Amino acid sequence: MFIVFSMPYLLSARIRIFLAALCCLLVAGCTQHSKVTSDSDNATEDCPGSFRLSAPDSAAVMKEINGTQKIREIEEIFNKKRQAGFNGNVLIAQKGVVLYEKSFGYSKLKQKDTLTAASAFQLASLSKPFTALAILRLQEEGKLSLEDSVERFFPGFPYPGIRVRSLLSHRSGLPNYAYVFTDSVRKVNHYPHNPDIIRWFSRVKPKPYHLPDRHFNYSNTNYCLLASIVEKASGQSFGAYLQDHIFTPLKMENSYLLSTMTRAQQPFKTAGHQHGREIPKDNYDDVVGDKGIYATTGDLYRLYRGLMNGCIISRATMDEAFMPRSFEREGKKNYGYGFRMHLGDDRKAAYIYHGGWWKGYNTMMWMSPDDDFVIIILGNSYNRTVYQIKEIVDVLQGKVQPDDIEQDL
Repeated sequence: MFIVFSMPYLLSARIRIFLAALCCLLVAGCTQHSKVTSDSDNATEDCPGSFRLSAPDSAAVMKEINGTQKIREIEEIFNKKRQAGFNGNVLIAQKGVVLYEKSFGYSKLKQKDTLTAASAFQLASLSKPFTALAILRLQEEGKLSLEDSVERFFPGFPYPGIRVRSLLSHRSGLPNYAYVFTDSVRKVNHYPHNPDIIRWFSRVKPKPYHLPDRHFNYSNTNYCLLASIVEKASGQSFGAYLQDHIFTPLKMENSYLLSTMTRAQQPFKTAGHQHGREIPKDNYDDVVGDKGIYATTGDLYRLYRGLMNGCIISRATMDEAFMPRSFEREGKKNYGYGFRMHLGDDRKAAYIYHGGWWKGYNTMMWMSPDDDFVIIILGNSYNRTVYQIKEIVDVLQGKVQPDDIEQDL
């Protein structure tokens, strides 16, 4: 994942040590927060047909990281979050050991059906890393190039000069589709899909934020287009491609695009809430790529382990994905290809993460390569404590963290 090459903004040498350690770890199974498990409790292959990884000695790891004390401190943090209204699931792991996994509250508040580890949440913008991984995999398969223009896939698209890599890094200049179309356009289709959005851009031609590759500007339009490019390049629906090339290989059995949800998965789908009320279907719920994936905390942990072990795309390509791409403004925050990052003083990625918000759901997945931990928090009743992770990072890393760790969607 983090193999270092001779290129700008290289990741630290410590990360190469981290990679070597990761080669000794395997995906952990779901646990209750009071039970520490290692990958040996649910031994499977991270990359089917490729290689088998050995499991860590969980007792040795727990001693090394002072795990018992960390579990107590994390429990206290989430008790406070629960008192502040947090409703959702959490999974926190370090060095191949799941330290904490717990459900708080309900899948549907009105019915008071208790959340479980099998509950699936709308990932909102945490769907974007999946879209980026699909594009990067297609590049490795030779089915597209990051230098391809949008016009290659959608002839006549009225914004010249936008390349696939510009979409991945939010440097296309395209405005957010959710804000630029009037009711007279939207009423043609109350629940548009991605092709409708692309047609609307071609017909209405809203003014771009800026010229391509001039500035970073986060826009959901970029990832709507990328999902459609996945379909054009692969010949599959976006949901089918995710299933065949990410979910199934990583055994993410409880993950899906909403349009591909099976009857067996339906009972585990949660509902989004705001101010205690369930939110009905939104006008833009059927637009995907920027959002639209449902998953469990356990499946996201499988994604984390798959990423770390190069199971989806090569480590060289992952190194490209985790390279910061925007330096017009000074600051600790940056964006690569589908992943946000918090930079150290050397302007290299100290943390890799992505958050999300969509209609009552809010999500966070925060990864530390140097300390080999991942924090996964999925909420389905909007609550800002989902993004307040500084205390958790302090516990896992054992030192004071920067004050500017904050919400990013």
